[in-house]
Amino acid sequence: MAVRRLPDTIVDRIAAGEVIERPASVVKELVENAIDAGAKRIDVVVEGGGRRLIRVDDDGAGMSPQDLTLAVERHATSKLPEGDLVDIRTLGFRGEALPSIGSVARLTIVSRTAEDDHASRIVVDSGVRDGPMPGARGRGTRVEVSELFHATPARLRFLKSESAENQAVTDVVRRLALAHPEVGFSLTVGERNVLAVAPAGALLDEANAFADRIAEVLGGEFRDNGIVLDVERGGVRLTGLAGHPTWHRPNSRHLYLFVNGRPVKDRSLVGAVKAGYGDVLARDRWPACALFLSLDPREVDVNVHPAKAEVRFRDAGLVRGLVVSALKSVLAGTGPKPSAAMAAETLSNFRGGGAGQAPYRSGGYATGGPAAYAVSAAVAGAMPADTHPAETGFAEAPAAFEGFAAPSAAPAADFRATVEPDAPEAGAHPLGAARAQVHETFIVAQTADGIVIVDQHAAHERLVYERLKTAIAENGVARQALLIPEIVDLPPADAARLADNAEELAALGLVLEAFGPGAVAVSETPAMLGDFDVKGLVRDLADDIAEAGTSTRLLDRLEAIASRMACHGSVRAGRRLNAQEMNALLREMEATPNSGQCNHGRPTFVELKLSDIERLFGRR
Repeated sequence: MAVRRLPDTIVDRIAAGEVIERPASVVKELVENAIDAGAKRIDVVVEGGGRRLIRVDDDGAGMSPQDLTLAVERHATSKLPEGDLVDIRTLGFRGEALPSIGSVARLTIVSRTAEDDHASRIVVDSGVRDGPMPGARGRGTRVEVSELFHATPARLRFLKSESAENQAVTDVVRRLALAHPEVGFSLTVGERNVLAVAPAGALLDEANAFADRIAEVLGGEFRDNGIVLDVERGGVRLTGLAGHPTWHRPNSRHLYLFVNGRPVKDRSLVGAVKAGYGDVLARDRWPACALFLSLDPREVDVNVHPAKAEVRFRDAGLVRGLVVSALKSVLAGTGPKPSAAMAAETLSNFRGGGAGQAPYRSGGYATGGPAAYAVSAAVAGAMPADTHPAETGFAEAPAAFEGFAAPSAAPAADFRATVEPDAPEAGAHPLGAARAQVHETFIVAQTADGIVIVDQHAAHERLVYERLKTAIAENGVARQALLIPEIVDLPPADAARLADNAEELAALGLVLEAFGPGAVAVSETPAMLGDFDVKGLVRDLADDIAEAGTSTRLLDRLEAIASRMACHGSVRAGRRLNAQEMNALLREMEATPNSGQCNHGRPTFVELKLSDIERLFGRR
């Protein structure tokens, strides 16, 4: 067949297929246009899940009749004044949104600038334009989209239910409202107003403005269980709230990520967040976070996806390193901070309302009796359940927890008071003073304004694990030399990448070198890993480096082994402790990073305020 030019209507509908996936996509494009126009107030109305009507009204700069005519033509935009695709400082820039919407729906725009005597109105119905003509409104722009996809009925079959489309629209507006606290938003779905937030005050700094907007949009619980972040490195700033590790979710729906005010769902950033929580969160759980990255627009490419949902960083390693280190630092630096949600769950259970699922999972590991994990004999040797690891493969094995005597042979009591004359004052320490041991498993401590209940096994497990990690960092990872080097055949590019990263891998105990153009020779492996599939690990490392430029797989495996060793070598549930031992455990928890949760993401303690306890007994 001869080559021919497609009609403009077909070209517009093809473009619409890339940009306009569902009603939420229309809302996203229109609200972003309003933000770029300098609006301080944006009102969104949706009916029929967005199929019947979408209306976006703003008080932005508005458009003149001439601008209105160009705005509905493809690739016409006011957002690239210098035509520089490298330095993009707006949310939109392609000039495809309005003509794409007008090609598959009925689009009506009424707009007025501060200089115009009256507003102008234009209508685009299935690609056919009518106007501009005189209209009525004040300064700003109102865009109405009705009968979405009536020009392409086949697309309607791929839409979800009305409630699902409404939820998608709500999520889009919430994300944009989070990213722009300087703008007030209102969202009405059907007859119900689901979002109403005012612009942030001019006196608020950026970090406080984000925190206040997060509380307004996502609820006070998010702020109560969040830790404030505000760090900067190499021209990249990270702000927002990182959810407490014990306040986690079964999926990534509560993970909000933004780059220069643009909501993104970027795999590299998601991976960095997961890595930042890797030590304190169960593998099948997700954190709740709202994180905002700000950097020079020239350092990030937003022109890699039609819907602008993904980005590429010029220095991806710097951004990933900042996110991972900032999260690890802030989670470790807050001390033993309890989750507000966990306390509420505990009180609910006391009241008899704890029928819902707890916000964490046990993960199937043991809290008493025989160890749930077998530790490699090459790493730890034979280790009875009531002893600590003797040989760990490190240059120097971490010391056992000081002050713990051998388990008592006396029969265990269900409850044993341990108040002693020389016990520390309850208000002298964050975790208070030990007052009792319950069921030989839980330590009850009195604080200045409440009580703390500690799971002795989970708490000591975290302490031992942190010691093992410190040994890795300070003394290095002990290596075991292979009698015969393991030759791993790889594509030449993968072999070259591994050779380039050989020094980093050697620091983790894996020593390799290039062996011809398409292979590497592994001569030493981490002693902690014992007998394992060397070739499989090397190939996985090569794939990680090819995709992300770096790999944490080897470090993750080392930390997983250290976690298992900590679980095996920690104080067991069912072991009787005296007052000095319990207070020693509390003091070390206060001095140890991440002591609020064990290696599996389980909370190590719950704090109950005295006022809440008094309410349980009708004293308040």
